[in-house]
Amino acid sequence: MSFVVEIQPEILPKTDNSVGIDLGIKTFATLSDGTKVDAPKPLKKRIKKLRKLSKSLSHKTKGSKRYEKARVRVAKFHAKLKDTLDRFST
Repeated sequence: MSFVVEIQPEILPKTDNSVGIDLGIKTFATLSDGTKVDAPKPLKKRIKKLRKLSKSLSHKTKGSKRYEKARVRVAKFHAKLKDTLDRFST
């Protein structure tokens, strides 16, 4: 099944108001006018957990089995955190 739709593009009015956005971790977004947007609560929780896992990894002896397990745990969690950041920012 195929659908073809023709529409007329709508021309938006021009304005001089533009805003730049800087995405970060400590403050989720900072606008060019100085307004700061805090990170959503689930994101803050995950960042706290990542900090805890990283600290645990730093206490392990490099090359040990426990170090490898902790390193894998941090890597997996970091991937989940990146996915969460992507989801919140789009």
